[in-house]
Amino acid sequence: MFKKVQFNDIVENISNATMSKLKFLSSAQKECWRENGYVKLTNVFTPKEIVEMSTEYDELFERKKRENVEGLEAVWAGNDMKKLSENRKVTVKSIHGLQMHSAVFTRIMMNSNLLDALEDIMDTKDILLHHTKAHMKPPEKGAPYLMHQDYPYFPHKKHTMCAVFIHVDDTTQENGGLCVYPGSHKLGPLQSRTTIDENNEKFYYVDPDRYPISDATPVNAKKGEVIIFSYLLLHGSYLNLSNNPRRMFLIQVRAADDEPTEDTHKSPCQNLVLRGRNVARPATIADRFN
Repeated sequence: MFKKVQFNDIVENISNATMSKLKFLSSAQKECWRENGYVKLTNVFTPKEIVEMSTEYDELFERKKRENVEGLEAVWAGNDMKKLSENRKVTVKSIHGLQMHSAVFTRIMMNSNLLDALEDIMDTKDILLHHTKAHMKPPEKGAPYLMHQDYPYFPHKKHTMCAVFIHVDDTTQENGGLCVYPGSHKLGPLQSRTTIDENNEKFYYVDPDRYPISDATPVNAKKGEVIIFSYLLLHGSYLNLSNNPRRMFLIQVRAADDEPTEDTHKSPCQNLVLRGRNVARPATIADRFN
């Protein structure tokens, strides 16, 4: 089982030469990323940007809930999920492709501090968008998520894919916060269980007896703080039993020189160049709609 690691325990052991090349991360944060598969960042966004994001987030969810609240449901199916939810009637509301709804979210994913941090983490200047989404866990019944890797949903050759988890609320274990198995990204792709719901949606997660959420490390964060983690990192989240919602906005990115091993998980604006270039992008007339 993995040892729970606190950020302050990480030893700063990267050379000064490497540190001088970092644009946003400290050397300790870079080492945290390498050893644990995730890192927490503060001061990425200004207070004004955080307020703007929060306000736009609420407006979008309220508008879409009025239009079709059932269509936003994103709770995983299966008996393992029911057990983790303690047989409660739980819910999570989700919206994908937020940049297609508001320019606020486009500005968030193009934020220069965020892209500097991603460049430090990914060791490349060529960064592409994969997708965006937001999960809102309502008070007292916000659904948990079983421990899982994102890899099975959109596998790539070089495993450069990582998630940018932006906290729109202060987040703790009580209100359904994120939890991880530090260092589990080093195990590579793990065998997953697959559950399919009535809409033929597939959900992938690891054996909950081998990797119980009770043994995971909670990653608490303040509103506006960012957790960036590898798509190979085992992660999940707790029930929201608090009196407040837990809101998050997630941006999934990859290096331009990586490529998918399966033709799956197509999303609006996929492969949009957030920084640098995508030299592999075809430019023929025949490919103009791809």
